Amino acid sequence: MSILSDNRLPVEVVKDARCKYTASLFDEPMEALQEVVTLNRANLGTFQDSLRAPVHRWFTYPAGFSYKAVEEALRLYHISPGMTVYDPFAGTGTTNIVAKQRGVHSFGVEAHPFVQFVARTKLFWEFDFPTLLNEINALIRHIQQAMAACDISSIAVEHLFPELVCKCYSREKLARLYLCREAIESLPATPFRNFAKLGLTNLLRATADVATGWPYIAPQKAKTAVKASSNALIIEMLRDQLYQMYGDLQAICRSRCPGGRAMLIPGDSRQRQVDIEAETLDLAFTSPPYLNNYDYADRTRLETYFWGEAKTWGDITQQVRTRLIMSATTQINRSDYDEAHLLSPDFCHAVPEITAELKPKIAELSRRRLTKGGKKSYDIMVAGYFNDMLKVMRETFRVLKPGSPFLLILGDSAPYGVYIPTDIYLGEIGKAIGFARYKVEELRTRGGKWKDNPQRHDVALKECILTLYKG
Repeated sequence: MSILSDNRLPVEVVKDARCKYTASLFDEPMEALQEVVTLNRANLGTFQDSLRAPVHRWFTYPAGFSYKAVEEALRLYHISPGMTVYDPFAGTGTTNIVAKQRGVHSFGVEAHPFVQFVARTKLFWEFDFPTLLNEINALIRHIQQAMAACDISSIAVEHLFPELVCKCYSREKLARLYLCREAIESLPATPFRNFAKLGLTNLLRATADVATGWPYIAPQKAKTAVKASSNALIIEMLRDQLYQMYGDLQAICRSRCPGGRAMLIPGDSRQRQVDIEAETLDLAFTSPPYLNNYDYADRTRLETYFWGEAKTWGDITQQVRTRLIMSATTQINRSDYDEAHLLSPDFCHAVPEITAELKPKIAELSRRRLTKGGKKSYDIMVAGYFNDMLKVMRETFRVLKPGSPFLLILGDSAPYGVYIPTDIYLGEIGKAIGFARYKVEELRTRGGKWKDNPQRHDVALKECILTLYKG
């Protein structure tokens, strides 16, 4: 179905008179069509739209998806104020922010502690605005005074931060960022401290002197024309960031419907959510980790090291990696697994047809890894991913009302060139656990930027939306 015009849609929506009624993004009766428009579908599974959107832009999260996709789902499935939606992989809160802005209640589950903090902070809008502005200005004055009174060169940052952080900034710049950090951490434990902490966090990569792309950091690759080389510039950038966040809150609170409550659950979406009763939710929308070994713990290493929440790779493994589902981390210890029975008995019993397809692919991955330099455990990753997703989908099925949809933005995968149609397999798993039907719609092709990498496979990949319907 086509996407309709709506006065709530952002201005980036582009009219397209050539649009036909052949492709469908979300279900909507044909008779409801009045004026047909189209979003930039290729961006729906990316964070591009959110980089310019109030509140969403407070933390750049490349693993996120477009808030516009959530807006369309709420509109096309007639989710109105007072109804409730669910995101089992809440991330930085995209689904919950859109719901709250529209007066829709929401639950979100997130296992990554630092990402939980980001989402929690982005979802707190209950400030008194005059007080908030005064707090911002008082913090900036405090930092100005601290920097003016301090000999920046005397701050031994090499004893305060892990080596990776020290490699990302000049010694003087890191000392100034440290003074900002200390000023924020000296604040009372209030929502404003979280607000200020997130503001400074969002500057860490922008002010770095080296490449800090996502997810990896390249300390040996210097950036050009990096700002923030003086006290005044660091303070100015932080003040501007906090002012922008202040303005975002004012704008979003003026436009939102009242009453939307967002409950963020720090936890594991594979488990039963005791705070959510069965058959009480009207829609689920998420983007689970893709089956591509993207390490979400490594993604936030700079931020957690800077704030002292982790000091070593072992800390990150213990505090973050052990909590994430398979494929959301590269932490795989082969001795922990029975390589002859990687798919769980539960999975094999629930979806025997998919099991029959997956087993030879997993065996092929076990063989191919021995011929590769990295010997990555993609066989364990693939099996573990589907074992985990079966549990997530069961819990999501439990909490959805009959007739409600479950939408997932997904990417398929081809580790070591072995193609895994994640969308189809998850659709079939959904049917096996009780969903009445499913459909898949392609959003964009992906993987092209790696085409010249000699270690890369040549299998064409895509990003799509999988929609499951509970009967």
